[in-house]
Amino acid sequence: MSTFMAELVGTAILIIFGGGVVAGVSLKHSKAANGGWIVVTAAWALAVAMAVYAVGDISGAHLNPAVTIGLAVIGSFPWSDVLPYIAAQFIGAFLGACIVYLAYLPHWEATESPEAKLGVFSTAPAIRNTFANLLTEFIGTAVLLFGILFIGRNEISPGLAPFITGLLIFAIGLSLGGPTGYAINPARDLGPRIAHFVLPIKGKGGSDWGYAWIPVVGPILGGICGALLFKLIFGM
Repeated sequence: MSTFMAELVGTAILIIFGGGVVAGVSLKHSKAANGGWIVVTAAWALAVAMAVYAVGDISGAHLNPAVTIGLAVIGSFPWSDVLPYIAAQFIGAFLGACIVYLAYLPHWEATESPEAKLGVFSTAPAIRNTFANLLTEFIGTAVLLFGILFIGRNEISPGLAPFITGLLIFAIGLSLGGPTGYAINPARDLGPRIAHFVLPIKGKGGSDWGYAWIPVVGPILGGICGALLFKLIFGM
């Protein structure tokens, strides 16, 4: 498998599990309805871990343009591979969202709330405030990059590292996810948001394009700063 396909497949796995849990707790008549924040954050953590187990030995399992760009900025990843990785991540996220749509096919019509339907695909702020929302996504992704790099700095068994990375996502979700739903990944948010826009979901409402730039720009800037901060502190 090529690194392009690995990033595509890994990001699709991420969204199938991550978007799937949001569908489960949000859509009407799902047996997981109203499962709550702990269920959502735990499943997203496992989604990351499973995706990294699946393709980490092939592409490094970035699964996230903010990770790819952040690593390139500090010289840990070649710039020539950045665009192919990001393209694969967006395609994988879109396809993963389409699979979630199919898995919950009868539940879309049964669910009245357009907000609940959009929430399966993309994030939205609890309190809409452009600067605060951007700052939250910036901080969350800075912590993500810093965390990924300090996990890599420690001598952790290759078989355990994906699980530890999942715990990092769990911690970010529990601690910093409340204000915006912790996209911390442009592909995770924009790819499925595009799927929401094009899929024939009855009563879906708008795709909230006015907010869509925040979970793209915030994570990219935060990822760069998190990576640079790690390099400044540890010199690596």
